[in-house]
Amino acid sequence: MTRHRYLTSVALLAIVAPLIAGACVERRSLAPVDELWSRLAALCGKAYQGTVVQAPAGDTTFANRSLVMHVRECNDSSVLVPFHVGDNRSRTWVLTRTARGIRLKHDHRHEDGMPDSITQYGGDSRLVVTPARVEFPADSQTRELIPAAAANVWTVEIDTAHFVYALRREGTDRRFRIEFDLTRPVSAPPPPWGKDRAP
Repeated sequence: MTRHRYLTSVALLAIVAPLIAGACVERRSLAPVDELWSRLAALCGKAYQGTVVQAPAGDTTFANRSLVMHVRECNDSSVLVPFHVGDNRSRTWVLTRTARGIRLKHDHRHEDGMPDSITQYGGDSRLVVTPARVEFPADSQTRELIPAAAANVWTVEIDTAHFVYALRREGTDRRFRIEFDLTRPVSAPPPPWGKDRAP
C-alpha cells in the first residue's frame, strides 16, 4: 500500500469509527427494553403459579392464597397481566411501551368492574435497565394518590425459569417478592373483574 493510500485509509477510519461506535452505543441503550418486551410478549396467553419469597413480617396480604398471573392481552404497545390472589380478581398489571422505556401501572377494580379509588399507580422504567430486570420508581400520580408509596420501587424480572414481581419501599424494610415458575404453565384463570369475556 502506498503512503498516500495508507493516509487516506487512516483518515477515513478516523471519520467512520466514531459513527460506528455511536450507533453501537445507541443500539445497546435500546436493546434491553426491546429484549425485556420480547420476553414478556413470548409469555402471551399463558398463566403461571406464583410463590411469595419475601414479605414484611406479619403481612398476610398474599399468605396461604393461590397466586396466578395470566399474560392475557398483548400488542405492540401494551401487555395486560391480571394477577389473581385466591378468588380476588381485582388486580391487573398494565405494561405499556413509551418513547423512553416501559410504564407499569396497577389497575384495581371492584367485582362489578368499576375502578377502585386506589388505582393506576406505578411508574416509568429507569433509563438504565438490563434485558432481565427493570425497575419502576413511583411517579407523581402515585405520590399524590398514595403519599406513603412515594418511595416505592417496583421491579419486573424475566429469565428462562421465572417471572418476578417485586416491590421495595426505599428507606424502609418493606419488601415483597413473588416468583412465578415459567417452567410449569397452569390453566388460564377466569377473566379479571371488569373483563367478562375473552379478549
